[in-house]
Amino acid sequence: MASVTSATVAIPSFTGLKSTISKPSAVVRIPTTSRKLTVKSSLKDFGVAAVAAAASIALAGNAMAIDVLLGSGDGALAFVPNEFTIAKGEKIVFKNNAGFPHNVVFDEDEIPSGVDASKISMDEQDLLNAAGETYEVALTEPGTYSFYCAPHQGAGMVGKVTVN
Repeated sequence: MASVTSATVAIPSFTGLKSTISKPSAVVRIPTTSRKLTVKSSLKDFGVAAVAAAASIALAGNAMAIDVLLGSGDGALAFVPNEFTIAKGEKIVFKNNAGFPHNVVFDEDEIPSGVDASKISMDEQDLLNAAGETYEVALTEPGTYSFYCAPHQGAGMVGKVTVN
């Protein structure tokens, strides 16, 4: 890329409406490099900031929910994944997949102190009976939460989430 380091401008003198041309009476040098670099730098900084903001929004949008399957693809009675970590306030979407009916109950003895298990759990009598049905919950207190499927807890359908 070419750059201009200075420019010479000749300013003729005018006297009335005469059409005579005289020698330049003044020479002005305009440094253009620093001004252009400042503009380019500002635009570059703006572009970087815009890209970073867009990426943050995209990642935040993607990070706002995690899907947990109820029943594995091969029909096993399991949460998939059965252990995971989320950010405080992130939504967990439990999605019925196979081997239903299922539900999601948080173990009142294995959640952070002060959290009411009944407010974050499905009622033990409520069941997700069809493929694709969901239960959503957002956990706001940091700590470790254990959960299970009431109909299949004895078969080992349990899970654990850590909230940072």
